[in-house]
Amino acid sequence: MEHDIRPWGEYWVLEDAETHKVKRILVYPGQRLSLQYHHHRAEVWTVVSGVGTITINEEIADFKAGEVAQIPLGAHHRMENKTSESVVFIEVQHGTYFGEDDIVRVEDDYNRS
Repeated sequence: MEHDIRPWGEYWVLEDAETHKVKRILVYPGQRLSLQYHHHRAEVWTVVSGVGTITINEEIADFKAGEVAQIPLGAHHRMENKTSESVVFIEVQHGTYFGEDDIVRVEDDYNRS
């Protein structure tokens, strides 16, 4: 199983198929992913523990365990953990390409391009 540690947390690839990719993503307290978008995939995020603040374009809302966010192709999006407990969510990517090089960062706390 692919596992990667990032400045904001870590993720595990649960499934990598021709038509989709599934990740379990852990966001440390006080951290957030880059504000980003993708050219080749849309995503569905299901929060499984904690409370995550999700940005999708101009909309920002808190999502708790069991709640689902739909991220359309090309939408600017971010997961942020404003709490003192970790946030875990499942990301299902669907589209035509799922490589990490399809991440276009608009804003990033860790100075990644």
